[in-house]
Amino acid sequence: MRHRPSPSSAPTPTPVPARRRLPVAARTAAALATAAALLPALAPPATAHGFTSTVYADVTTPAPDVVRTELGLEYDLLVVSAAEHEHDPAFFDEGMAVWETGEEPTALAAHAATVLGYVTARLEVTADGAPCVPEPVGDLGITQRDGVPYAVVVLDHTCPAPGEEPVDHEVRSTLFSDDEGYVTGTTTVVDYDLAGVTGSAALTQRTPSFSTIEPWYERMGHFFVLGAEHLLLGPDHLLFLLALIVGSRRLRDVVLAATSFTLAHSVTFLLAALGVVSAPAAVVEPVIALSIAVVAAWHVWTLRRQGALGAGRVADPVLGPRRLSRADWFRLAVVFAFGLVHGLGFAGALGIDEPFSWTLLWSLLVFNVGIEVVQLAVVAVVFPLLVLLRRRAPRAGLWTGLVCAAGVTVVGLFWFGQRLLGVG
Repeated sequence: MRHRPSPSSAPTPTPVPARRRLPVAARTAAALATAAALLPALAPPATAHGFTSTVYADVTTPAPDVVRTELGLEYDLLVVSAAEHEHDPAFFDEGMAVWETGEEPTALAAHAATVLGYVTARLEVTADGAPCVPEPVGDLGITQRDGVPYAVVVLDHTCPAPGEEPVDHEVRSTLFSDDEGYVTGTTTVVDYDLAGVTGSAALTQRTPSFSTIEPWYERMGHFFVLGAEHLLLGPDHLLFLLALIVGSRRLRDVVLAATSFTLAHSVTFLLAALGVVSAPAAVVEPVIALSIAVVAAWHVWTLRRQGALGAGRVADPVLGPRRLSRADWFRLAVVFAFGLVHGLGFAGALGIDEPFSWTLLWSLLVFNVGIEVVQLAVVAVVFPLLVLLRRRAPRAGLWTGLVCAAGVTVVGLFWFGQRLLGVG
């Protein structure tokens, strides 16, 4: 269960008699201790990107001059945001008291004016530049998405009578924006059919609106950027990729590992989009954290098994064994298995738990392409630098990889504990 929120160069040493090296276990423990000491600075909140939210909007035109929007909003976040926006502290007290009790509709009904005041101020619809006037449709409801209560709000925006030309409908959402201080990076996923113009859009803090006359490639570009940002700004998936890189001896290893990860998460991501598979975040998020720790710890264990730590050297990153060993195949299998879970995590970032939608599928594919492009860019930048370090200073390269892997292991285990306990 989530809980909402209520910082030299040293002088040349004088030669000293040779000293006996610390045992390998002691040095490994020291690396782990160093990583653990850095943990508070390394580890962001337990969730993948801190507190984020996804708003769902199904937008249609039941009449030529009416735009109907069915919104799905996280109940607890709506209570907090609406209560503050409309200066209604009683809604916060009463709304949170019934959270996850099944009695949420009671609080929504009692404070419907507060909810509608907030939503209509943060969701705007225009037709050919003219504002449309919102009116509620029916009662406020509750549904469940991935086990989380979501409020359902339906609005009809009455627009000026359309002319002969196709109407330019624009939808703008600043629901749960960053400046409220409760979440960061809200995404509003819009599935629309407006006067025969169909498609999907992803509204974010950076691109809060879309227009039906906007070129299709611009709308797809929003999903591409969203996917790229999801990997680049998502520390858990980024650390998993780092663990794959430092644990690879040669280009072949990292290419095969990254390919296995890509294939696996693409499979579950698309199956989730088709509505074939789903898994609760309470299961997916801890397993993602555990996968980070396991893949990073694998590198530490491999170095220890090969005796590289005691010898202070590591196998040549380019001229390693030509054939994949049994251990290499097993590593790829592990990466593939964890990639399947990460795919569910990527799907969860967009809250994909609905039946298949053709209008959304292409957008999700572009989102996935954005993830892959950033993943390849990270590998292309980090792995050559690591290879260069291993060639120029093998010992420094060895211990750099070890400390990175140890740090990622500790962070992964820390996140695993947080997510398993539902804290943070």
